Amino acid sequence: MEYKDYYKIMGLSRNATASDIKTAYRKLARKYHPDVSKEANAEAKFKEVGEAYEVLKDEQKRAAYDQLGANWQAGQDFRAPPGWDYANHAGAGAGRARAESDAGFGSASDFFESLFGGGLGGRHRREQSMPGEDLHGKIQITLEDAFNGVVRQMQIPITEYDQNGRPNTTTKTLNVKIPKGVKAGQQIRLSGQGGTGIGSGKKGDLYLEIDIAKHPLFEVMDKDIICHLPVTPWEAALGATVTVPTLAGKVELKIPASSQTGQKLRLKGRGMPGTTPGDQYAILKIVIEQPTTENAKALYEKMAQEMPFNPREKMGAYQ
Repeated sequence: MEYKDYYKIMGLSRNATASDIKTAYRKLARKYHPDVSKEANAEAKFKEVGEAYEVLKDEQKRAAYDQLGANWQAGQDFRAPPGWDYANHAGAGAGRARAESDAGFGSASDFFESLFGGGLGGRHRREQSMPGEDLHGKIQITLEDAFNGVVRQMQIPITEYDQNGRPNTTTKTLNVKIPKGVKAGQQIRLSGQGGTGIGSGKKGDLYLEIDIAKHPLFEVMDKDIICHLPVTPWEAALGATVTVPTLAGKVELKIPASSQTGQKLRLKGRGMPGTTPGDQYAILKIVIEQPTTENAKALYEKMAQEMPFNPREKMGAYQ
């Protein structure tokens, strides 16, 4: 019998990673799968690729195979070395490989049987139907969308395969339902909107990561909403009731007398929705109007005389 170079069959180098092996198998299985391929030798190629994958994806089988690989080349006659025992070389009984063949997926090559003592097994039969790959992407929404929930239409590239296994990329339009209360970084799963499966394998899923665009007024901290609220010196000093914007509409907020810049006022339940809604916090910022008339300047001068104080007094030696 001839030695088979499984790496060459799958177009891989001998230092290929497990991910490389899986990716190569998916590509070749689609190309030669009997359900889609028109090539005359598709079934034989499909079985050959499956045989190679069965060995290379299994760490123990691959290790045993690699021990022999340096001594043979593709096309050379192969005979297992005297006393060769898969159990001793790969740490598992040859009976396992034989047991796997009992389910009967056609016949494995003589090379495979000589090396591992059995056929490809029922496990490979199941791999004829391979689920499609899961796809991942991002969708950007506004903070209002996250607060209220929204249905957004988006277009995504989808790779499908023709009867010859050749990839064809098309654009698919989806209506994506964004539930209210979603957070940045959260993923939404769209079942069956991923890659096309092989044979009767189901389609993969599409996972969309939520990205919330920066808002001009509000910041989000977990479920709480933060806004910076400008107030006048007299509103802060004397107290006042002012109108404050929230994601659900405007509300009235009472500013207590003697308030200072940086003071945080809570609007309970006005944050992001959820089983327990978040809160909104208004952080006060005292804004001073610049005097533009003589009367306004005179007023500031009078305030300086009537209310003299040094706001830097507590800075001590750093004044």
